[in-house]
Parts: sequence; structure tokens; C-alpha cells
Amino acid sequence: MLDRTERRGTTPLPSLLFHLSLPSIAATVTVSLYNVVDTFWVGRIGHEAIAALTIVFPWQIVAVALGIGTVAGVSALVSRRFGENNVEATNHAAGQIFFLSAFWGTLLLLIAVCLAGPILHALGATPDIMAPATSYLVIVSCGAPAHVLMLVTANLIRASGDAVKPMVMLITASVLNMVLDPFFILGPGPLPALGVTGAAIATVLAQCVGMAIGLYYLLGRRTTFRIRASHITPNPRLVADILRVGMPASVQEIMESLSFAIFNRVLSAYGSVAIAAMGIVMRAADLAFMPVIGVANALLPVVGFNYGAGNEKRLWSAVRLSSIGVVALLALLTVVYEVFAPRIVGVFIDDPAVTRIAVPAMRIGIAAITLIGPSVMFVTAFQGLSRGTTALLLSLTRQFLVFVPLVFLFNHLWQLHGLWVAMPIADTTGFSITLLFTYREYRRRQRWSLTDRQP
Repeated sequence: MLDRTERRGTTPLPSLLFHLSLPSIAATVTVSLYNVVDTFWVGRIGHEAIAALTIVFPWQIVAVALGIGTVAGVSALVSRRFGENNVEATNHAAGQIFFLSAFWGTLLLLIAVCLAGPILHALGATPDIMAPATSYLVIVSCGAPAHVLMLVTANLIRASGDAVKPMVMLITASVLNMVLDPFFILGPGPLPALGVTGAAIATVLAQCVGMAIGLYYLLGRRTTFRIRASHITPNPRLVADILRVGMPASVQEIMESLSFAIFNRVLSAYGSVAIAAMGIVMRAADLAFMPVIGVANALLPVVGFNYGAGNEKRLWSAVRLSSIGVVALLALLTVVYEVFAPRIVGVFIDDPAVTRIAVPAMRIGIAAITLIGPSVMFVTAFQGLSRGTTALLLSLTRQFLVFVPLVFLFNHLWQLHGLWVAMPIADTTGFSITLLFTYREYRRRQRWSLTDRQP
């Protein structure tokens, strides 16, 4: 088990981060791509279908949020135990994912099935999209247990230093979803055209397949973990430790969902065309942003391992190197999106009304996306240092505390145009605050290191 993980403390950082990031980037980009493909195919139906998926998206973020929180808590704990060479404790911590995934997934399923109408009203659904949005919400929620377990299993395996198997899991699920989409949505030949309902069914089937592959790896002794029945039994102390570190990450994502829901509520005043335009911008921006998540997934276990091993210099070098890499990538993608915005929007839908709104929204909204990359790396560093509360506060600064007030203020001042301007302003402000906190933490830990070395 330790051969694979110990390289996080010895392999040259550029090579280590590259080899850990590449499979993760491939997986996250493919996951984002299936959302893009969903939007592409439902766009053949009309802008109402795109708007329905956009309205439900904040609820889907909640499922991802609970998975991310569990992942952050388990990964940080597992990485520290790897760094301490404690194999039994590593397996015991890993085994807790089954109880946590089942609990969160079932809770989401029950809430969505019982409260679909109130949830959609709260998310800002307009009357013309209520029916397809309800169908999509209920069906994708039926896959919530499988979705959460798939995410947790993939990231747990990645935390052990194996980035290839999670890539296989997520890419297989995403490709299957993309293949099934046109059959379930448009119903070629004798197949019935299910529209938005078909998109939801394809998504749930793909998530179940991804979960099955993950369980095959994890329980079939094909990873560095050796999980036994005694490890799967819920351990209150371990669960509490996982939640203590991971729940701030979940709250962070849930607050992102809430901020996006508030944004949609304000946006709904301009009709389903504006919501559809935002959905296209969101899908395109997510596709550009996913490599950042891939790098963050690679950085987290490196930070956690070197924190456990007491190697401060290597820890901060990894944060610095990953930040530079994502800035360069996002700067290139920003240029592409700014120049080709009309063509990108045209890929999803041929509707002049939607295009007229989506093109300026894309150009304005992604103007400061380059700054989000290092912000995510800094927050990941705090997560790896088990500073979950600090990571939460920094993320909330950009995603909620700054963004939401700007949405209301700029909507009042400049209406629809102001909503797009709120995005880059929030990104810039959030980056500035996160940078200051990270530098302060770096200087503080440097002083501790110097004190420890004194005789």
C-alpha cells in the first residue's frame, strides 16, 4: 500500500502533480462534458428544456456537495494516515464511506420526491418549464445514492495515489450518459422521445454503472485499500472526524448552490429565455473550469501527505506550482471563449433571442475566471491542512458573501446586464481575500518551522 503513496513525498513535484492531475483532469472534463452534451441534445427540443435543466442544477449541486464533503473529510484523514504509515487506520477510515454515502443519498431522494414542487418554486422555475423540471428533478434524485457513492469512491481511490482507476470510473459513466442521451431524449426510430425525462434517465443509469465500477475496484482488492467488514461498520468517532473536516466543504458547495438558486430567482424575472442563456454560459464555463478541479483533486492528497510527514517546504511548493499551472490554462481558455463566444453559443441552440442574451453574458461572466484557479488551489491547501473552517469562509466570500449582494445591487442598477457584471467582480474580490489569508498562513507556518528548528 505504501509504495504508491510514499511517492507523494519523494517524486519531483512537477512530475508528481502532472501524473496525478492528468487522469483527474480527464475525468472531471468528461463529467462536465456529459452536462454539455445533455444541454446540446435537449437544446434540439427548445430553450424551455435547457431552462428546465438550468433550474434543477442547484439541487444537483447539493448532491455533489454532500459527496465532496465526505470526500474531503475522508481524503484528508486517509492522506494523514498514509503519511503516518498507519495502514489499519487508513482502511478503517476508508470504510466509513458506505454509511455516509447511503445516508446522504437516501436523504436527498426522500426530500426531492416529497417536496419537488416547493423546491422548484424556490429555485425560480417559471410556469412554462415547471413540468419538465419536475420530471428531471425527481428522476435524477432517484440516482442520488449511486451518484454520491460514485463520487466518494472515485476520490477515495485517488487519495491513495491511484488517479487512473477514478478516471476509468468517471469517464465510463460520462461516455455512457452521452451515448444514451440521443436515444432517450429524441427517440430515434421506434424508441419514444422522452425529452428532458430521457436526459434524467440516461444520467441515473450512467451513475449506477460508475458506482458499480468503483465498488468492483474498492471491494475487489484492486486498490491499495483492504477494506473488511469491521471497517465498514459505522464508527462514531471516525464519522465525527470526517464530518468535522469535510462538512465545511459541503456547506461551501451548498452555499454555492444557494447563491446560484438566488441568481436564478432574480434571473427568472426576465423569462425562461434568459434562464436558458444562463444555462448555456454555465455549461461552457464549467467545461473550462473542470481542469482546475482536476488539479485540485491531485493537490489535496499531496498537501495532506506532506502535512502528515511534516514537509512544509514541499507542501507549499506544490501549492505554488499548481496555482501557476491553472492560471496559464485559464488565461488561454479565456481568450478562446471571448473570441468565439457566438460560435460556442450556436453549438447549443439556434435561437436568436437566446443568442442575443448568452453571448454578452459569456464574455462578461468569464472575464475574471483566471483568478478562480489559484483561489481554488489556496482553498484546497487549507483543506489538506485540516483547516476546513477557513476553507469554508474563503469559499463563501466569493460564492456568497460578495456575489449575492452584488447580484441584487447590480440588477437594481443595470438590470440583466448587471447580473453578468456581478460575476467577475465577485471573482476578483474573492481572489484578493483568499490570497491574503493564504500568505498569512504561509508566514505563520514558516515562523513555527523556524521556532521548531531552534535548539
